[in-house]
Amino acid sequence: MDFQHVTVLLNETVDGVVTDPSGIYVDCTLGGAGHSQRILESLNPRGRLICFDQDEHAIRHAQELFSGDERVLLVKKNFENLEKTLEELGLQPVQGIMFDLGVSSPQLDEAERGFSYMQDAPLDMRMDAQNSMTAKEIVNTWREEELAQIIWNYGEERWAKRIAQFIVQKRQERPLETTGDLVSVIKAAVPAAARRDGPHPAKRTFQALRIAVNDELGVLDRVLDQALRCLDRGGRIAVITFHSLEDRIVKERMKSWLGRCTCPPELPVCRCGAKALARVLTRKPIFPSEEEIEKNPRARSAKLRIAEKI
Repeated sequence: MDFQHVTVLLNETVDGVVTDPSGIYVDCTLGGAGHSQRILESLNPRGRLICFDQDEHAIRHAQELFSGDERVLLVKKNFENLEKTLEELGLQPVQGIMFDLGVSSPQLDEAERGFSYMQDAPLDMRMDAQNSMTAKEIVNTWREEELAQIIWNYGEERWAKRIAQFIVQKRQERPLETTGDLVSVIKAAVPAAARRDGPHPAKRTFQALRIAVNDELGVLDRVLDQALRCLDRGGRIAVITFHSLEDRIVKERMKSWLGRCTCPPELPVCRCGAKALARVLTRKPIFPSEEEIEKNPRARSAKLRIAEKI
């Protein structure tokens, strides 16, 4: 499979993370290897790069791309195994860690993966084919209230309750097997007037199901403190998000690293012992330029935040 992916915020991310060309760096979301390639270009022969991805296609593509480069180590695991894996490899502390969250273009474009609402395929949406949970299981077995909740929370879909209601009604006739089955239900649920404006009516629901299938927000929440612990003093962490919920998790976690006192204002001295662990280098997130968005519309919702361990 040709694993081509247009990398988002490429220079901004790599320039923000790589501070020592002899250092050890981690790309937690290998994908099409765009960021990894640029990191390697920034490193000298003593530098190291560890790349994580749970997608077999991404790992195979990188094996061909980086064949013979002894600076690269590929790890086929979810990045929530970051700290444990680096400990086992004896590669702590590292000088920089980056995350490019969300789904990669090849995953969206490969019909049989079931990520796309534009092509009919089995309702799958797993980033790791060895995971047991699929989108088919969610839409056919979860209660109506649970479906409405994830579609609203993860997709920010205003018609979430109605879509969940229509899914449950339809599956009583027969199970929803394909992305096409689900798209037709969503189109029936969303009023015609609402379908005329904005994105594809299935976009937000498909996003919500993908996040739920892969526990994306839970994994992100669990990995950020790990990443900070894995960094050397002066090491940097960069995170690119594509969704407001992801960005909120990253923003709040980086804020917690600033070590601001949480004692009641009336206390004469600080008792909470708050201690700064990092400083945030991006007071506001970095956005793609208009030129980048024009070349790659999928970059439109990207936000980059960078912090440095102290």
